[in-house]
Amino acid sequence: MNKTNSNPASTPTTAIKSSTGARAVEQLLEKYAESHQNPTNEYIHFVCVPVIVWTVLGLLWAIHPMISIGATLLALVYYISLSVPFAIGMSLMSVLMLSILYLLPSGWVLPSALGIFVLAWVGQFIGHKIEGKKPSFFDDLRFLLIGPLFVLGFLYRRFNIAY
Repeated sequence: MNKTNSNPASTPTTAIKSSTGARAVEQLLEKYAESHQNPTNEYIHFVCVPVIVWTVLGLLWAIHPMISIGATLLALVYYISLSVPFAIGMSLMSVLMLSILYLLPSGWVLPSALGIFVLAWVGQFIGHKIEGKKPSFFDDLRFLLIGPLFVLGFLYRRFNIAY
């Protein structure tokens, strides 16, 4: 499976580029993909990464909804710096996740987010055990924010959406 958007014509001219010419988002996705080659690990990530994002937002929501919204906005600023199309996709995903949290009874948010958080991370570590490689964020914490783009990138490539 191709892990990067290989269509040079779709690369925005305003995107951040490295000294090698590759955009920063492409380099980060390529590096992330190095420890996500096994199809089973990839499938686990396609499920668990969005779930973990929701649970983190839920844990923050349980403290105060504005903390969850603020963290989302900070992440979106980072995503905008990497790729506007990815930032748009993450915005849509964030609105959906925050809406679910808003609709849940307040007493359900913390226990459900905490329980699902643990289960999703168990899934992630099982995936990496199958892969035989440690999670990327052990080397660089930015990969905690790149994981969702890895999943979104798969969808973008599937629907031929440039990022």
